Amino acid sequence: MDYNGRQPMADSRFICENRVRMKPLIAGTGQVDQIDSITRLSLPQADRTIYSDAQLDDYAGLSRRAFPHRPPIHLSLRARFSSENILGTAGFGFWNHPFAPNSGWPTLPRAIWFFFASPPSNMALADNVPGFGWKAATIDATQPSALAIAPLAPIILLLNQSRKLYRRIWPFVERHLRIAEQPISPMLMREWHTYSIDWETNRVQLSIDDQIVLETDRSPHGPMGFIAWIDNQFAVVTPRGRINFGLLKIDREEWLEIEQIEIK
Repeated sequence: MDYNGRQPMADSRFICENRVRMKPLIAGTGQVDQIDSITRLSLPQADRTIYSDAQLDDYAGLSRRAFPHRPPIHLSLRARFSSENILGTAGFGFWNHPFAPNSGWPTLPRAIWFFFASPPSNMALADNVPGFGWKAATIDATQPSALAIAPLAPIILLLNQSRKLYRRIWPFVERHLRIAEQPISPMLMREWHTYSIDWETNRVQLSIDDQIVLETDRSPHGPMGFIAWIDNQFAVVTPRGRINFGLLKIDREEWLEIEQIEIK
């Protein structure tokens, strides 16, 4: 999820009721190909010394405050992956790209999306939810309630070293950061499924084939952009203060295919 290069898409067939145009991005070995109505985001292979990404989004070149989507809004698309054992991160949904070039100062994350991360990633932000795997998730660390507890972060990390104290403290932090997550069976990743996000001011609902997998009142505020991607990075960010980032070597082709994108 980064910016190293843009390429034109010869045939864009996305159904976007708000007339937002999708643009592909590639970095490293990433490829974006249009095959009839299907867009394939792929990594034929990747090296751990170079970031590789295949991506589609609708916010390139915009300032973050001009990102095109706010509630109420509905997103739906069909998607499948090459495997449930891909390496790196992948997914689709809405986010605020905290480090987007030309979008203003770096900021804290805000997202509603279907998100995948393989080990050694460990982003264990929701209690009792693994820090890797396929999941539906929300987060908004940009709200005043989240920023108000930022000065307490060193104390919170220290207290979280105790499992007992973590159990008492972290639900409070989750509420203020609007974190909500629900694991999804990775076996669904190989097959075509319809994924949808209904984002309202005070409610978020994420569904697969019209079956709700996550419903929460922890709705992010502020504008976000659409993104779908697959890359070779990993991240470790835990409530106990473990932080690490890096790149993974990929020896076989991995891909995400999407079609029938609708945003309205």
